[in-house]
Amino acid sequence: MKFKLSILTYFLFQLIYSQGGEVVGSLIDADFQDPVPFANIIVKGTSVGTTSDFDGKYKLALEEGTYSLAFSYLGYKTVEVTDIVVSKQETIKLDVTLETSAEGLDEVVVSVSVKKNTEKSVLGIQKRAVNLLDGLSAESFKKMGSGDVASAIKSVPGVSVQGGKYVYVRGLGDRYTKSILNGVDIPGLDPDRNTIQLDIFPTNIIDNILILKSASADLPADFTGGIVNIVTKDYPTKKEHSLSLGGSYNPDMHFNSNYLSYKGSSTDFLGFDNGTRSVPINRNQYIPNTFEYNPLLTAITKKFNPTLSAMREKSGMDYSLGFTTGNQYQIGESENKIGFFGSISYKNKTTFYESAENNFYRRNADTSVFELETDRTQNGDLGKHNVLISGLLGTSFKTKRSKYKLNMLHLQNGESTAGYFRQSLNFSDFVNFSKDNLEYTQRAISNLQLSGIHNSSDASWTTEWTLSPTLSKIQDKDIRTTSFRVEDGVYSIPQNNQPKRIWRDLEEVNAIAKLDLTKRYQFFNRDAKLKFGAYGAYKDRDFGILNFEIENNSQTSKFNGIADNILLDENLWTVNNNSGSYIDPDISISEPANMYQAKQQHIAGYISNEFKIGQKLRTILGIRAEQFVSRYTGEDNKDINDPQKVIYNNERIIDKLDIFPTANLIYELNENINLRGSYALTTARPSFKEASIAKIYDPLSNNTFIGNIDLKPTYINNFDFRMEWFGEGAEMIALSSFYKTFTDPIELTYFESSSDNFTPKNLGDAKVVGLEFEMRKNLGFVAASLSNFSFNVNTSLIKSTQKYGESERKLRELGLRDGEKLGKDRELQGQSPYMINTGLHYKGEENGVHLSLSYNVQGKTLQVVGNGFVPDVYTMPFNHLNFNFSKSFGANKEQSISFKVENLLDDSIVSEYESYGATNKTFSKRKPGRTFSLGYSIKF
Repeated sequence: MKFKLSILTYFLFQLIYSQGGEVVGSLIDADFQDPVPFANIIVKGTSVGTTSDFDGKYKLALEEGTYSLAFSYLGYKTVEVTDIVVSKQETIKLDVTLETSAEGLDEVVVSVSVKKNTEKSVLGIQKRAVNLLDGLSAESFKKMGSGDVASAIKSVPGVSVQGGKYVYVRGLGDRYTKSILNGVDIPGLDPDRNTIQLDIFPTNIIDNILILKSASADLPADFTGGIVNIVTKDYPTKKEHSLSLGGSYNPDMHFNSNYLSYKGSSTDFLGFDNGTRSVPINRNQYIPNTFEYNPLLTAITKKFNPTLSAMREKSGMDYSLGFTTGNQYQIGESENKIGFFGSISYKNKTTFYESAENNFYRRNADTSVFELETDRTQNGDLGKHNVLISGLLGTSFKTKRSKYKLNMLHLQNGESTAGYFRQSLNFSDFVNFSKDNLEYTQRAISNLQLSGIHNSSDASWTTEWTLSPTLSKIQDKDIRTTSFRVEDGVYSIPQNNQPKRIWRDLEEVNAIAKLDLTKRYQFFNRDAKLKFGAYGAYKDRDFGILNFEIENNSQTSKFNGIADNILLDENLWTVNNNSGSYIDPDISISEPANMYQAKQQHIAGYISNEFKIGQKLRTILGIRAEQFVSRYTGEDNKDINDPQKVIYNNERIIDKLDIFPTANLIYELNENINLRGSYALTTARPSFKEASIAKIYDPLSNNTFIGNIDLKPTYINNFDFRMEWFGEGAEMIALSSFYKTFTDPIELTYFESSSDNFTPKNLGDAKVVGLEFEMRKNLGFVAASLSNFSFNVNTSLIKSTQKYGESERKLRELGLRDGEKLGKDRELQGQSPYMINTGLHYKGEENGVHLSLSYNVQGKTLQVVGNGFVPDVYTMPFNHLNFNFSKSFGANKEQSISFKVENLLDDSIVSEYESYGATNKTFSKRKPGRTFSLGYSIKF
């Protein structure tokens, strides 16, 4: 029977709460992981209590003391939680999982301590989930002292983070891992990746993160390794503010007088350029030639910023700060509530790599020569200054059976890069160059999410919907590259290597609508759940590149190798001197192939049914249909009168209607052991940039990305089997196997006619088979004094094979060395052969101290596919060992400090060429050094 508070009791406890605290939380159905609405929560031995709302949430105000609470609802086992200690003005979060009672049995009461219940709730999510999943909560972030999601998620089994920002699940690369925000897609700061940069999300705005490793019909079909769902915070149960401060020091990078930078704009510290780097002339501006003797040429040249040199200065250290606030209010005497949550964070990061390398090697044309030949080497110093500002404002309105949420998120990011390099190019002989490289990238994302959830009066029907538009703007503003040929101490600019100025502009609009309906019903007298829904997404991207080059018709040796001298007033071309530097009118400002518009339309519908066969076997069967259309508008660089010129005018380059079946089976061998099996068909589609004819030059590495308009989507059959054991506390042992077949995987390889350029291709079918072992164990079984210690280990062994496509096989055969044999297959690009993720942890309940030592490594991974005369490139293992200390203190542990050390082993990030019979050569190398971080946070 539903419990009702009397008016007298209500006012009494409002008075008491000023001298006491409160217990809040959610009630979750153990089988379906759904909220349990209108359940009773009673203080044992009293008549005091409350009920959960339609969202399964409850709040109970209590005076100081120790309590036992009983949680009950018709058809469920009653859970009694003991030893709940309520302190003055403290909020205790207590989530409870309710299990259904066996039919015909009398009332069953399960008694558990508050400590054990908290641990049981965490495990209950994984134990009862339809999908294979892991998760992190806001409380986990606090314990780990993590300032952003990227640093926190490293502790999740089977997950690694590349470049400090991009998540990989099960060793599969970015293409096969998907990131979503509050259940829907959002483009990241690099919109050509499938995953969002996780370091852009401070933990103070995140409620939890769920990592789903198997598919179901209600999830998008474009993932294979896993989906990372980032859930932002809802409004708190009472007025709450928090402030966090942090700083990081890296001896190799910070307070270093050799750091490289250049003069930018006065607003760089806010993550955007104030116009200093904007394109100085209209793209249609007429540029006269020197033989016209037109002073307009000098006027145009003077409009370009004359700064071309990277300058040395002392670098600063990293720092960050964040602030959150929130509250909720009850509207009148009704059950309606309204609340808000706001957050702003600021991160300022300085990175400096000394002796950074980007090299290019190739095989000798003589197949009897095994050692690789140098084509180009580049070694030098690289400085980066990155500013990220994120703001989130959300509001929620909750009635008895409905909830409406509106979230507004804005991310502003600016990254300034300055580098000075020494290059050696192998023409007929080696020629040396010096190179200055200046870049600035400005990124902005604005996202709006409006969502609702509605329950029927008997809670048998649930309707959820979301509308989410996003605007992304990414601009590379005035990339400046200047190279001098160095010969016998004399610096000059070769005729074919003029200084370059590049502007890139990308604007993308995303619009997503999502509807999910759930019906709870009886299937052969057992609880079952039917779920169906629809999904629609529209993306529209405009992309363009503007190129300028600086020509000089005088002796360039007078610049003495100093790039800033090129555009000094005394060195400019004028009508009077007819010699000097000027903007080259013969260079195409805007090449047709580098301007395109692309659209994607994605419509999906699904239906799934979850039911039990007998008492032990849970079955979830589903099917999802997705209609995906990609359109492209653009043209190649051939003359308009050339009969072979290619023009695309809103043409469909991909038009697919696909059916994606899913099946998940969970057999409960006993109370603590589950057997899981699943099958799903998923896909990986080419990005806008990949499915294009664009040519995008990277001035840092001197490589060019060339799109491939003929790319096809990849289709993956996924088979998973898992045996999992859940022990006391947070203990778990799991053994998993998985098998995946890839049809037409998309891989990055060298362009056949220009092998220092890269292009994506469908190179041949592939297979992946893997074993995964996971253990989380408390060390109390060794000795009682070690009960606060625990360790976790997760290892994956993966074998991937990809059959050679016809064109790749022929190219590889031409480049075979004497005695070298070509097999039928190779590794799948981006697939790690093994992964180890392990850690040792200490958790002090009384002293508030948390310690952890964590280690993560991925095996040697194929990064770029070779083509016979250019060898394969592999990412080498990066041994990542981190230490973390945090301590909570204060009357209610409302304050905390943290200390972290990253990359204790001082390992380097290296990619290498590998070739038969040859010594490995470096493709790229960065030395990140060790980073020491200190943080402080307070809630008030």
